[in-house]
Amino acid sequence: MSLKITLKEINDVVIISLIGTLDTNTSPEAEVEINKSLDNGSVKMAIDLENTRYVSSAGLRIFLATAKKMMAKSGKVILCHPNDIVKDILHVSGFNTIIVVKATVKEALNNF
Repeated sequence: MSLKITLKEINDVVIISLIGTLDTNTSPEAEVEINKSLDNGSVKMAIDLENTRYVSSAGLRIFLATAKKMMAKSGKVILCHPNDIVKDILHVSGFNTIIVVKATVKEALNNF
């Protein structure tokens, strides 16, 4: 499987869309892009999961590492728009209690 990553900024929030599968093979690329945004000073980030078909433990690790880096910078990351499969993964793993998850990008933007 593959992963396409797109970035855009609305107001001062970086929105990273992950399109495809976030797994052991694709997570390094996602981590590089997320870290570039963090290194460029981003303190508000929404990760759009609308078109993310699956997230493995490697992908969950990236979400956790990003949340920790954001907290260290007094920033915030929100996961948004997960499909039912990804939503189940976030709930079963308990990540929905660690990282804020919103139903839409608009809801995420309203929570910064």
